[in-house]
Amino acid sequence: MEITFHFPPKELNPNRRLHWAAKAKFAKAYRLECFIIAREAKAAVDWDGDIHLFIDFWPPDKRARDDDNTAASFKSGRDGLADALGVDDVRFRTHPYLHRMPY
Repeated sequence: MEITFHFPPKELNPNRRLHWAAKAKFAKAYRLECFIIAREAKAAVDWDGDIHLFIDFWPPDKRARDDDNTAASFKSGRDGLADALGVDDVRFRTHPYLHRMPY
């Protein structure tokens, strides 16, 4: 199954020095957005065990980004996907790949 989510908002980047309450609003909104997208895609799993997430991150512009912060920025997105699947995100085995050029 392939699902396309928007790139995580810059406010969720761990390098941003945003007050926790302000960051929480962005995290909640992005989690809900990813939940809705996954639900509309009819995402489902019908087995127990690990769920491998192969994530291709396509940046919205040519600015340099590092892969660990990009993956961390997607935490709320993972949670939204887990909510849509009805699973605990502890089952996810993430395989991120950050592309250097925009999509």
